[in-house]
Amino acid sequence: MIRRGASEDADAIAELYERSSATLAFLPVLHTLDEHRRWFARVVAEQEVWVCDEGAIVGFAALESGMLNYLYLEPEATGRGIGSALLDRVKERLPDGFRLWRFQQNDGARRFYERHGLEAIEFTDGAGNEEKAPDVLYEWRPPKKSANREEAAGDA
Repeated sequence: MIRRGASEDADAIAELYERSSATLAFLPVLHTLDEHRRWFARVVAEQEVWVCDEGAIVGFAALESGMLNYLYLEPEATGRGIGSALLDRVKERLPDGFRLWRFQQNDGARRFYERHGLEAIEFTDGAGNEEKAPDVLYEWRPPKKSANREEAAGDA
């Protein structure tokens, strides 16, 4: 079930984030679990957070100001459609489009976003992120309506 995240979800989100991030062996470990708990308490309070709750939180997405800041899943929950469901919710909430940053070495995430219609629009050397790892900016824009459809809708 996809539902809005709440303050009581912050610790579970932080723990999920830690488990998921640990699968990205190319990234340095920069923060403790307690730091992540404090950070995600703030994220839940200040951003629009959605969780997939199956009795436990198995995925979450956080968005604000046209950016998808986080979309993470429990490592064993990949391939079940949870990421797609969360991304669909993001597209509903940001129907005019959005952007997100992902690490260039995260091939699985990059394939996922590209399969879902996002385009890589900028590549960096990582100087602007905390991890100092090369990243890529993705963008999603809704499909443009064809002129024939718009004319037909205007005639109705």
